[in-house]
Amino acid sequence: MVTARRVLLVNPTMTARRHARFPLSLLSLAQALTGEYESTLIDGNVDRDTPAVLKRALANGPWDAVAVTVMGGPQVSSAIEVSRAVRAAAPATPIVWGGYFPTLYPAVALNAPYVDFAVRGPGEETFAELLRCLRAARDGAAGGDDPGRIAGLSWRRAGAAVHNEDRRVLQPPRSSVASFGLLGDPRKYLVPTMLGRRTAAHQAALGCRFRCTFCGVAAMFRGATLLPQAALLEHDLTYLKERLGADSIQFYDHNFFDREVDMVPLLEVLARLELPWWCYARSDALLGLSASSWALVRRSRLRMAYIGAESPSDQLLHDIRKGTRADQTLQVVELCRRHGVIPELSFMVAPPQDPEGETERTFDFIRAVKRLNPDSEIVVYVYTPPPPESVPQSQRYRLAPLADAAGRALRFPATPEEWTERRWVDYACHADAPWLTERLRRRIRDFVTVLRCRFPTVQDVRTPRWAMSTLRAAAAWRYRYRKYDSPWELDLARRLARLADPRATGL
Repeated sequence: MVTARRVLLVNPTMTARRHARFPLSLLSLAQALTGEYESTLIDGNVDRDTPAVLKRALANGPWDAVAVTVMGGPQVSSAIEVSRAVRAAAPATPIVWGGYFPTLYPAVALNAPYVDFAVRGPGEETFAELLRCLRAARDGAAGGDDPGRIAGLSWRRAGAAVHNEDRRVLQPPRSSVASFGLLGDPRKYLVPTMLGRRTAAHQAALGCRFRCTFCGVAAMFRGATLLPQAALLEHDLTYLKERLGADSIQFYDHNFFDREVDMVPLLEVLARLELPWWCYARSDALLGLSASSWALVRRSRLRMAYIGAESPSDQLLHDIRKGTRADQTLQVVELCRRHGVIPELSFMVAPPQDPEGETERTFDFIRAVKRLNPDSEIVVYVYTPPPPESVPQSQRYRLAPLADAAGRALRFPATPEEWTERRWVDYACHADAPWLTERLRRRIRDFVTVLRCRFPTVQDVRTPRWAMSTLRAAAAWRYRYRKYDSPWELDLARRLARLADPRATGL
């Protein structure tokens, strides 16, 4: 008897419902399976009781597989919960993890009894081939059921983890708007932001050609960049604007601005549509744009660019393979000011080599940035590179060996459950590192509190203006005289005002 070819695609809970964005990775996966498999999508950011929703869906089986997308950090815990629910309700249904977590830690994922396969890197082709392999095994097809031939797949053979060869990233970006029907009413994913009242998330390009040692994108795409055709971008954005009513766009591209010759056709599309937008960018790419391209940027209504400044140390920037310089950060801050673009700069403090010294130098540099362009947004993270074994030798951390504050070599988690411990969730979210002393943790926390109160983010569309003005005034003397220690009054006021933190909520 031939059974229906169906798969369940699950996005485990990761954020509050009001911050939910299109589950773009699963929409892309569903689009890749169109015509071969029927997909059902469950989004835990919207369906809050995901295990119960899953059980009801599984009761209407059979299903060829359940695919779970997993990002490191808080989503690991909910991914474990939904995977256990699937295993209990449908023990024979294969469970496949994909996304950044299994890409970086495939052996860790396979150390869990509720994970049968781990897909590394972009998963559309790998998952489709795995489904065909599983189907062939059930149908008893000769020679068609060997998972060892599927590039980008990790699995178990006789209880031992097997990691197949990496899959080359060659698939060009495709439109996923045809899969929006899986979301019910996709308009519920349009949210108010600083850009507009109905901001949509979109990803046009895939990957990044740079190989920064701290970045999961570098480990996932290995320097590959796939840009969209201008016609595809216009098709998708027109759908979002005219069919769904989106009035602004948040691009999830890992690095929106690439080579200028490739960017001009895309900027022309954005200039025609005039949707205010936000994106990731690099200082060197923005500095390399010609005057005519900057004219297109202005016409396109780019409001904010998230730029990885990382450090004021050129040596450190070299060692982490960033490929930019500190003087370029200062130049791009001024350039953005002239063109009406808000630069949102991220800094990575407390690297293992001289964590206190690098942190203090970064604080001073941030103050210089704010003097040059007070509208600059600042996001401060702790430098936490991926475990060395999770990235190729050529991309591994080039500074001091990773150790805790006592000098003991770090042992990274060996199971998904260990990655749910608070210290490792903080590590994955660049919020803490084992080599930080308690004094340095307090120093970073106090500086960020004073900075956030002195310069509340323009991305906060919920906190009343009067509350922000009060916080700015209360923090002014501390910021001016560098009195960062124990800002208890600001911390209390910040909590009462529910001041937004872009590190946790995003745009």
